[in-house]
Order: sequence, then structure tokens, then C-alpha cells
Amino acid sequence: MLWRYAAILMIAALSGCASTGDWSSDTPTRQDPRASKAKRVNLKNQSVSELYAPSSNLWIRIRDGFEMEPMNTPLEIEQVRWLSARPDYVHRSMARSSRYLFYIVQEVNARNMPTEIALLPFVESAFVTNAKSSAKAMGLWQFMPATGKDFQLTQNVFRDERRDVLQSTDAALDYLQRLHKQFGSWDLALAAYNWGAGNVSKAQKRNLAAGLPTDYLSLKMPNETRNYVPKLMAYRQIVLDPQAYGIVLPDLENHPYFVAVDVGSDIDVALVIQLSEIPEDEFHSLNPSFNKPVILSNANQQILLPFGHAEVFQANLKKYTKPLSSWSAVQVTKTESVDQAAKTLGVDVDTLRGVNGIPKGMRIRAGSTVLVPKTNHRPGDISVALAENGSLSLDKPAPPAPKNCAKGAKCAAAKTGKAAAKGKSSATQHKSASTGLAKSAKNGSSNPNNSAPKTSASKGASKIQ
Repeated sequence: MLWRYAAILMIAALSGCASTGDWSSDTPTRQDPRASKAKRVNLKNQSVSELYAPSSNLWIRIRDGFEMEPMNTPLEIEQVRWLSARPDYVHRSMARSSRYLFYIVQEVNARNMPTEIALLPFVESAFVTNAKSSAKAMGLWQFMPATGKDFQLTQNVFRDERRDVLQSTDAALDYLQRLHKQFGSWDLALAAYNWGAGNVSKAQKRNLAAGLPTDYLSLKMPNETRNYVPKLMAYRQIVLDPQAYGIVLPDLENHPYFVAVDVGSDIDVALVIQLSEIPEDEFHSLNPSFNKPVILSNANQQILLPFGHAEVFQANLKKYTKPLSSWSAVQVTKTESVDQAAKTLGVDVDTLRGVNGIPKGMRIRAGSTVLVPKTNHRPGDISVALAENGSLSLDKPAPPAPKNCAKGAKCAAAKTGKAAAKGKSSATQHKSASTGLAKSAKNGSSNPNNSAPKTSASKGASKIQ
């Protein structure tokens, strides 16, 4: 709005001084209290239209959207001190954020949410897309498995959309808007995002019964949640005035970092990296949700590529004449060892174990979906049913009975039931109808060999360094 006033002032100055022929940016304008703050234009080397141009700096856009009031509490001051004493940590997380912040800010703006919300992944994951907490929360926004299912984030053998940049952002903002509507303030919505809506409601009820206020600062809550909003406000303060804390923010241009490319047919991750001509780690930073080396067309997915490389990928793909995918998937019909399954499926046992991440000594349970090399007998893309519902369940075989038992002696019984099932590993997709939230555009691939940095045991606070 300030620039609009500036434009009016500059146009008025132009029309008022045009007849003299000696107008310059140093010519005083009408006495208006806003004039001193107005941006000036030198017609010899500038254009008036620049007054209307949006800022090329994303940080300015973020600052302009701040709406939350700082708490100015000792906890917030302590969090600012903690961050300013660790500039290397802040710089690393800021650098990582450069891939994702424009998209997140766009989505936050589209929902008329305060842009402080766009900074929340700094608190949750330090913008590490494959961050994993000891409580099994995953991704930029640290979704727990159950909450991810509630917001229709697919978690199956092929992908985990809690790590998907587009899907998880969409779900996180849906969740935060729901919590804001429930509690009426962003402080309490954020507390509920970290601690759970039920816990915040119970804390409010306890305060009401005791005749106490029910705002964020008045509620009794775990230390992690007590520090949660102050941590976000600390990042807000650093973004607002980085020089005051010895922090240099990376240059972030106010335009998209990545482009989403639709997947028309199954394609290997390695081939996408080759055709798009980008480093492997850059691809996986943008496409961290995939568990396998193939991207499935029947999962309605997209690949995220850096802005300048999407056209490179498109051009190279048109010229590529070889098969795009070297993988297929099958459903195992009976429970058997990896050696037996490999023989049944006609594949190399080490390949079957390696690509599906099956530890030695485990059996594949009936109904599991496994990835196998594509052959003439298994042509075409992986089916919709497997792409959407593929799961892998493993168990340990019962130990063999002792060969020799003395007559009349008690022999150790083979472990069965719960003991045998203890080693079971499952990654099954669930789709909850409880939220009724529509899914947004799908994402690309992740490196299954990446070791995920761990965050704190509870959902919210990050311990990533």
C-alpha cells in the first residue's frame, strides 16, 4: 500500500513539473507525511512502473505477512539467544529452506494465514525433508503416522507422503486451520499441533474449573509445548531483523524454486536424475517421499524439478527411446522365506532382498507386495491396486524343534503366535474418511538409502544440528 501512495505522489510530481523541463528525483513534492517514506524515481535510469513491481526478495514478502504478536517473554528471549549463539546451525537450516519456502509462503498466503506459519518447519524439522523423530514423526511438518492417515497422507510400501513436500504442506495447513477454528488463536492452534488438541482442551477445562485464564501462557503444559511458540517467535525475530543477531539470511528470490512434472508412465528414479541433469542429492531433496527406485504413474504422482531443469528433462525425455522403467511389482500369494519367494518369482535373491529392504532371517507374509525386475512376463506399469494399497509384512519363522529329546523329558516348544509375530514389519496404506480433505497434486521420489535425521521424541521440537 505504501508503494501505491508513492506512485500517486510521483505521478503528481511528474504532471506538476512537466512544463518546467527540470524535474528530477531531488525536486521536493507536496508536503505529505507519507512523502518522506515514499520511494523516489529518477526518470533518467528508472521507470515509474517499478513502484508497482512486487519485491524480488522473498524475505520481504514474509515479513510483510507477519501478523502474530511477539510474546516478549523470558522463554522467547532465551530462544532468540540460543539461535543467535548458533549461527552455523541457523545458516544450514536457512539454506535448506530455500528450496521450499516460496511454495509454502504461496500456500499460506492463499489461505490468508499469517506468514509466521511458513517458518514452522524451522521448528519442526529444520527443513530436513526426511527428518524422523524417535516417536516416528516424519517430514518437514513432522506428521505422526496416525495423524498422517487422518489427513489422507499415503504411507505404503512405495511412498510415505508425510515426507512429500506438496502433500505434507497441504495437510499441515489444513490441520492448523482446523485447530485455529477450534481454539480461536494461533498460539493455541500451534500448541495443539505440537501437543494434541485433546490435551489442550483438557488443560483449558482444568483452568476454567480453577477460575484461571485459558490462553497459551496460562495453561499448564509440557516443556516442549511451552517452548514451542517461543521457538517460532524466535525465528520470526531473526527473519525480521537478522543483522541484530549476527545472522545473514540467504538470498531468496520471490519466484518458484521447483516445477511439478506429471508422471505419464512408470519411470526409474535414476533415469529422471539422468534426464533432468541434476545431482542425485538435489533430486532427493525435492522428492523425498518415495521408498523405491521407481515412480508410479498409477499413483497420480508428480516429480519436482528445479525451475531451470524441467525443460531440460522434457527435452531429453522426448529423445529417449529405451524403456523408462525396469521394475514391476507382484503380490506374494503364500508366506515363505526370501529364498523360496525368489525361486517362485524367478528373481535373484539378493536383488529381491535389497530392493525391498528385507532383513536376513525374515519371511515374506502372504498378501505382501514386493518390487521385482520387469520382464517380458511382467510388462506394463504397476497397477493402481498395488500402487495405492501395496504393503509389506514380514515375520520371523518359528525356531525348529530340537532334534533329540530324552524320553519323557519336556522339550522346548517352538515359539508361535505373538512371539513369532513380534518381528512383523508393516507399511500399509490407510485412507481416513474422517476429514474429507481433498488431496492436492502428487510428488516425486526419494532415496530409500537415506538415513533420516532424528528429531525429538515428541512431535514438535527439532534436535537436528
